[in-house]
Amino acid sequence: MKNVFIAGYVRSPFHFAAKGALTRVRPDDMLAAVIQGLLQKTGVPGEDIEDLIVGCAMPEGEQGLNVARLTGLLAGLPQSVAGTTVNRFCGSSMQAIHMAAGAIQLGAGEAFIAGGMESMTRVPLGGFNPMPNPRLVAISQAYISMGETAENLARKYKIGRERQEQLAVDSHARAAAAEAAGKFADEIIPITAGNQRVEKDGCIRPGTDLKTLAGLKPAFDADGTVTAGTSSPLTDGVSATLIVTEDYAKAHGLQPLAKLRSIAVAGCAPEIMGIGPVEATRKALKRAGLALKDIDVIELNEEEEELWIKYSDLREKAMEAVRNREYDKYREIDGEADDLFEELSDLLYPKLTHNLPVEDITEW
Repeated sequence: MKNVFIAGYVRSPFHFAAKGALTRVRPDDMLAAVIQGLLQKTGVPGEDIEDLIVGCAMPEGEQGLNVARLTGLLAGLPQSVAGTTVNRFCGSSMQAIHMAAGAIQLGAGEAFIAGGMESMTRVPLGGFNPMPNPRLVAISQAYISMGETAENLARKYKIGRERQEQLAVDSHARAAAAEAAGKFADEIIPITAGNQRVEKDGCIRPGTDLKTLAGLKPAFDADGTVTAGTSSPLTDGVSATLIVTEDYAKAHGLQPLAKLRSIAVAGCAPEIMGIGPVEATRKALKRAGLALKDIDVIELNEEEEELWIKYSDLREKAMEAVRNREYDKYREIDGEADDLFEELSDLLYPKLTHNLPVEDITEW
């Protein structure tokens, strides 16, 4: 196995769709600017890039066709640099990194740009002309919204609204503190929007508090607990990473940001798609020879937060028991957390009540 590194990362600022500072910027222009910024920051020659792989959940309109190839030309990459667009919905840009790593393992290149793009202003959620297959609608919840799946998980695991809102408050507070400390400055490539130079994120809400969130109405179910305050906003933004071999990083004096130890994907029933990452996590950990308790920091997409709230609460209680030298209590709570993780994984492949083949279950 070859060592694969992420040796560079940049992004645009992220802003609210429809009302943010990037609404008038084409997503391909935005990504072209970020790719140029990545090459300038890393000093990597454009002609060294084997392929530009771009994830996009709604690849139509201004981000349609083979937008990766088109964006590469806009960015001034040499015509020898190929481009491909990939769609795995919310995991699209991560899939771009997976594909770059896989190509490296096959000896099919030493340097790749893997990125993601989405303008939810200029391409609406669901696309311009959604046409669900009526046969699939009759036998599956494959077209269910992510908000509805979040409600399903919140009900199943009894994750109350106040606990969800506390996570949202903490998340905004941490993001605001990081921004104030300048921790995002090095990764953001400013974007020109008309006469405006957009340099900072627009989706962080400093001062978010429980009282304000408690006043919001449920967004997906009148009797539910998930609101706009505990959901990811509709957003405009792009990102790009430089994926390279270890030899290439050394030869070009690149300081790796991360080493890719393993990757994994998994499918699950659409109505509980938020637990899809659980089985993928198990597979990735096994392939890397690690256990979840070996991981100190987890980067979590808070779009579907309910599942991990319960798990993280158990882990925090376990660590508190260790700090208090209550080792029997630690073992009990740690075992409960492991049991939850196993239970969630078992749910990924429920017994089907129809004849839909397992391979057709929605892939996360």
